[in-house]
Amino acid sequence: MTTYIGVIHNDPKSDFGVSFPDFPGCISAGNTLDEAKAMGTEALQGHAKFMIDRGEALPQPSGLAAIMAHADNAAGVTFTVNIQVF
Repeated sequence: MTTYIGVIHNDPKSDFGVSFPDFPGCISAGNTLDEAKAMGTEALQGHAKFMIDRGEALPQPSGLAAIMAHADNAAGVTFTVNIQVF
């Protein structure tokens, strides 16, 4: 099992957005923090399965310090998602 970090962002005029720095383009959203985390987890698991099915290697997980050092993530809330690699 491999653990990746997701970042939840909030714009007061919209839902909570979710991104995964190790998977550019894998994004999701939710009305609440809990929903954003659940939807983000589902999005990442689907994205990873698609990559594995295509024979692509999953990226090595970045550490928390590296992710939070990026200015776009500084105000975000992080959470982790475990991916089963077959």
